[in-house]
Amino acid sequence: MTGREFKDLSFQHFALIANSFAHPKRLEIIDILSQGSRDVDKLSKETNMSFANTSRHLQILKNAKLVTTRKEGVRIIYSLVNEDVIKCWKNLQSLTEKIAIEIREAARLFFEERATLNPMPASELWEKLKNNEVTLIDVRPREEYLNGHLPNAVSLPLKELKEKIDELPHNKEIVAYCRGPYCVLAADAVKLLREKGFTVTLSKDDVNSWRYAGYQIER
Repeated sequence: MTGREFKDLSFQHFALIANSFAHPKRLEIIDILSQGSRDVDKLSKETNMSFANTSRHLQILKNAKLVTTRKEGVRIIYSLVNEDVIKCWKNLQSLTEKIAIEIREAARLFFEERATLNPMPASELWEKLKNNEVTLIDVRPREEYLNGHLPNAVSLPLKELKEKIDELPHNKEIVAYCRGPYCVLAADAVKLLREKGFTVTLSKDDVNSWRYAGYQIER
């Protein structure tokens, strides 16, 4: 193999990985799978795509060796191949926030509408959890909670929040979290709870960023 052939082959594989990230729906799939495994049916519902389109995007991710599969009966379950895929996705978010004015402005307006511009960092949340000063709620789907959650978090999916809102204490601050800064579940939960008179804050971290900061998660 010549030097030129080696270089062409290497960059071809780099481009294959980059191309697999180069679609908003595939990024959304990666974001969801970073919280736990899913089958095609659940992914299609969460991403609001047809079954066929979801399968097509998953095949592209699989060809790039970013996802792996296993069978459970007749169902095919998809998972991210390793932690490096999650870290790459997080780094892409970070790079975009630094260079794209549009996304910073969109995020500012979205969180300003919900009065959640000052999310609680992991260090502060950890201290408050140790001192039993807050009630921490996980508003993701329950299967994601079971796959791993922040310490002492209570599973309260956003779809169930209105029905169970009276179970939450009014005499303690509530902290809500979901899949990360581009998941709207926790921001919508904060808005709803504040309208009902609760003292509530958005967590800055999701399960993955919490782990990467050196804190333990529970299962």
